[in-house]
Amino acid sequence: MLKKALIILSIFSLAYITPTKAEFVDVVAKIKPSVVGIGVHTPTSRPQNILRGTGFVIGDGRYIVTNAHVLPTELDDNLLQKMAVFVGSGRNSKVRKAKIVITSKLYDLAILKISGSPLPAMSLADQKIRPDGSYIAFTGFPIGAVLGLYPVTHRGIISSLTPTVTPAQTAGQISLKMLKRMRNPYFAYQLDATAYPGNSGSAMYDMKTGEVLGIINKVFVQTTKEAVISNPSGITYAIPVKYLHEILKENNIKL
Repeated sequence: MLKKALIILSIFSLAYITPTKAEFVDVVAKIKPSVVGIGVHTPTSRPQNILRGTGFVIGDGRYIVTNAHVLPTELDDNLLQKMAVFVGSGRNSKVRKAKIVITSKLYDLAILKISGSPLPAMSLADQKIRPDGSYIAFTGFPIGAVLGLYPVTHRGIISSLTPTVTPAQTAGQISLKMLKRMRNPYFAYQLDATAYPGNSGSAMYDMKTGEVLGIINKVFVQTTKEAVISNPSGITYAIPVKYLHEILKENNIKL
């Protein structure tokens, strides 16, 4: 009798924790208008638009969060190149001019501000770290340079909280600050979910509430970068939203 009761309780608990299909459909529909592309607009070239990654809207509808590594390293003034945020999807997408407000190389985060009318914003979760096994999803533009501006949703779970450091390409790039970080690295979520090039900067959100829990920033590569598409590892990393809260607070940005 006790064993039967435990089985029933376990089934009830699982049903309570796992979002229903209808709930998740509603969450994705609400989130998609807040998902934007990040890239470069060159009016004098063909193609005019190059998609580099994903971002999402927060705050008053004009602030955009993405990864620092998604931003273009330089823009060609002779070609009238501008950093751009791509709004909408497919052929209905539009280009919005954007300026960099903040970049954090430590946390691989960047905050942009767009011109024009505000967009629907996502809500940020509190700074509490979510436990392993939590259900998450992310919506972005995997392989967007090839597939175009069509938002795609992936789902999975938080597998663990793991330390991370920012790698240096050469020994000359290793600074005292970096050595201190290597001794005391910050922690990132490791996910049992498959992300691809172009997903960088996507919001990782709670499947039931749609609140942002983290920001996708890298994928574990098994062999080569080229093999990520044909043979993905299924291991993705995300920066906890607590670090975004810290950056917003340090720079006096109130949501």
